[in-house]
Amino acid sequence: MDTKQRIAELTRERGWSNYELAKRAGLQLPTIQNMYHRNYEPTIPTLQAICKAFGISLSQFFAEGNLMELTAEQRETLSVWNRLSGEQKRIVRDLMENMTAEKK
Repeated sequence: MDTKQRIAELTRERGWSNYELAKRAGLQLPTIQNMYHRNYEPTIPTLQAICKAFGISLSQFFAEGNLMELTAEQRETLSVWNRLSGEQKRIVRDLMENMTAEKK
């Protein structure tokens, strides 16, 4: 797997610029730019920060193919989920818990 290609793919899926990726990952923009323009491979800490920004683990980043089959609706839901902020994700989780909680 080409690491830089995978990062570019995930960035495109989210509609992010390199600036947005750097900002969300807590990295300097030149760190992202150098991966592409100077053909640098990201360090493990850099890759961990990028994965955190994407809301995925390193295992998910390197997984070949789907870990499980998802429906189109599930893929779309995850795509939207990955664009949410941490606070928005918490609100959605709380809402889902309330919706599925057994009535007492």
